[in-house]
Amino acid sequence: MMRFSFSAALAALLLTLAATASAADEDGYDLWLRYRPLEQAAQARVQSQARSVVLPGAPSPTSQAALDELHKALTGMLGRAPAPSARISDGALLLATPARLQELGAAASPLRAELSALGNDGYLLRQTRIQNHNVTLIAANTDIGLLYGAYAWLRDANTGAKLEASSAPTLQLRLLNHWDNLDRTVERGYAGQSIWDWWALPDIKDQRYTDYARANASLGINGTVLNNVNSKPEVLTAPFIAKAAAVADVLRPYGIKVYLSARFSTPLELKETSTADPLSPEVRAWWQRKADEIYKSIPDFGGFLVKANSEGQPGPQDYHRTHADGANMLAAALAPHKGIVMWRAFVYAPKGTHLNDDRAKQAYDEFKPLDGQFAANVLVQVKNGAIDFQPREPFHPLFGAMQKTPLMMEFQITKEYLGFSTDMAYLGTLFEETLETDTKTAPQGRTVAQTLSGIAGVANIGSDRNWAGSHFDQANWYAYGRMAWNPQAKARDVAVEWAALTFGPRTVTPVVDMMMMSRETVVNYMTPLGLHHIMGTGHHHGPAPWVDNLERPDWNPVYYHRASRDGIGFDRTAKGSNALEQYAPEIARQFSDPKTTPPQFLLWFHHLPWNYAMPSGRTLWAELLAHYDQGLADAKSLRARWVALKPLIDPRRYSEEEQRLNRQVANATLWRDACVAYFQSVSGLPLPAGVQPPAHPLDYYKSLSYPYAPGRG
Repeated sequence: MMRFSFSAALAALLLTLAATASAADEDGYDLWLRYRPLEQAAQARVQSQARSVVLPGAPSPTSQAALDELHKALTGMLGRAPAPSARISDGALLLATPARLQELGAAASPLRAELSALGNDGYLLRQTRIQNHNVTLIAANTDIGLLYGAYAWLRDANTGAKLEASSAPTLQLRLLNHWDNLDRTVERGYAGQSIWDWWALPDIKDQRYTDYARANASLGINGTVLNNVNSKPEVLTAPFIAKAAAVADVLRPYGIKVYLSARFSTPLELKETSTADPLSPEVRAWWQRKADEIYKSIPDFGGFLVKANSEGQPGPQDYHRTHADGANMLAAALAPHKGIVMWRAFVYAPKGTHLNDDRAKQAYDEFKPLDGQFAANVLVQVKNGAIDFQPREPFHPLFGAMQKTPLMMEFQITKEYLGFSTDMAYLGTLFEETLETDTKTAPQGRTVAQTLSGIAGVANIGSDRNWAGSHFDQANWYAYGRMAWNPQAKARDVAVEWAALTFGPRTVTPVVDMMMMSRETVVNYMTPLGLHHIMGTGHHHGPAPWVDNLERPDWNPVYYHRASRDGIGFDRTAKGSNALEQYAPEIARQFSDPKTTPPQFLLWFHHLPWNYAMPSGRTLWAELLAHYDQGLADAKSLRARWVALKPLIDPRRYSEEEQRLNRQVANATLWRDACVAYFQSVSGLPLPAGVQPPAHPLDYYKSLSYPYAPGRG
């Protein structure tokens, strides 16, 4: 008879419960910095290179952050804390700047020449010999470079990369823009409240601020705008400056500067000036005093982000001044402190004024004539496309056109128009598609990436436990950061990194395949063939191509698709709005002919008859329907692929994403059926053979409303 002891049974039960709890505890809070135990071969490999961690000399707050991260990571990956040491031995992980290398007798090392080319943020990873010991070296010119290098080494250790690299960022400004309000609501935020608890600050600083800094530093993001571009004047008052300073104190060791969105009319609205005219001496003096006040509290304050004369926001045009007049006034106040102004180019005619014949043209029309008139510390921040963060847009014509003005890219990481945090849409493909596009501008043609002096991403971060609303939306934050560091990076390579770090090496291929098809899936069931801005108005959720009753023409989806009995699409050729004239001649020539226009932009640039012959051999009507059907089919495929991964994913994250993918299929069905019903009613055409009719009459889809949709801010 076999006998069991109670203690042994209890121990087994506790081990089982612990294992179950551990699996269930994958709530996403750790992001890609999970540091779970490595498999045996990887453990041996990493352990051989990190038997001890050596940082010669007294650590600074930044190098201490690097040491803390290495300690946390290696403890999780290897199951033991690394031995701290002041002495070099075989198998040491050594962090050193050139001065420390010289002290260690490595002055003649060729590594010094490599480091000289890497700037302040770059780093070098090498297997080398120092003081007759085999070491793994993380070298950089500055402590922030050492921190970036530590994260790079950990990334390589977790993904199985070769652990030898050198890297420096292409762009020196790599920012997140938070559209967070002072009451903790988030405009276009789908992951809960703002992480910035303005009410509790400056006395109470949430641990999440440090974890936010760690996550951003791991990607090389070095700046954050704390508040919404639709700013409030109160954010520049003394109490809120103190709150921003408290956040800056937390972020500073991680190389992250704090910026604020400034409302242009702040001094007038605070009743401290009689005007907000940027040429007024009292206004200029007020901003100079305010800059001095801010820098006294935040010595490394980055500067201001400004949305002016757009969507009802005040600006210099209220006083018959130009954007350059307004930006340069603020720039003069910040220049003594080495601060910058990021002046957004997202503008369109205010309510009650004359509407340009094509909203897509207005930013170019307003800013191109000002090229060369902005102060040296002003960057014009331009959205990736000329309309508004659509699922797909051609690149903004200002890229390449403004050759005398520093430009910043503005991407939207939060998915305002791509299904919020419900529908899976990996935006690495959107970022790559935009950045690698050739603008065909002089002297030899430049990609969009090559025209940039900085990059900003509208954050998708909130108070949800998993930070981003869904686990897969974390990948968009990750991809933005990695591609801000290296705009030539490929979306698939970045997805491979993220999948390995987030779900483990065994999941990489199927997870990456899902990610790489996901955005095209959304484009197909929302806005195929260059359709755009046909979402529900205001909340931008769900289809609403029928809306035609809003007070501004360019707030109505019918303005953009222009569907009628004769055809569909917005004519931006010389026969229409001539928006193509804003692009380089080679692009304008290519896109002026529908036969040479890439199909994904066909209806963006052309109004074509429903029976237009597509390259597939189908009519335009049949092709449009085929894309909607493909989008729905691919949404179902995403769900099926995730179901097949169930054995490899921890229960909590599996269940949370399965629910969202079920919802995505429902959303895709709604989009497909509503758009088919509407465009059939407009075209008057029958459905081709084999195409399923919508589940409901058009009036049903028109009757749907979403009064409490998230993200209104």
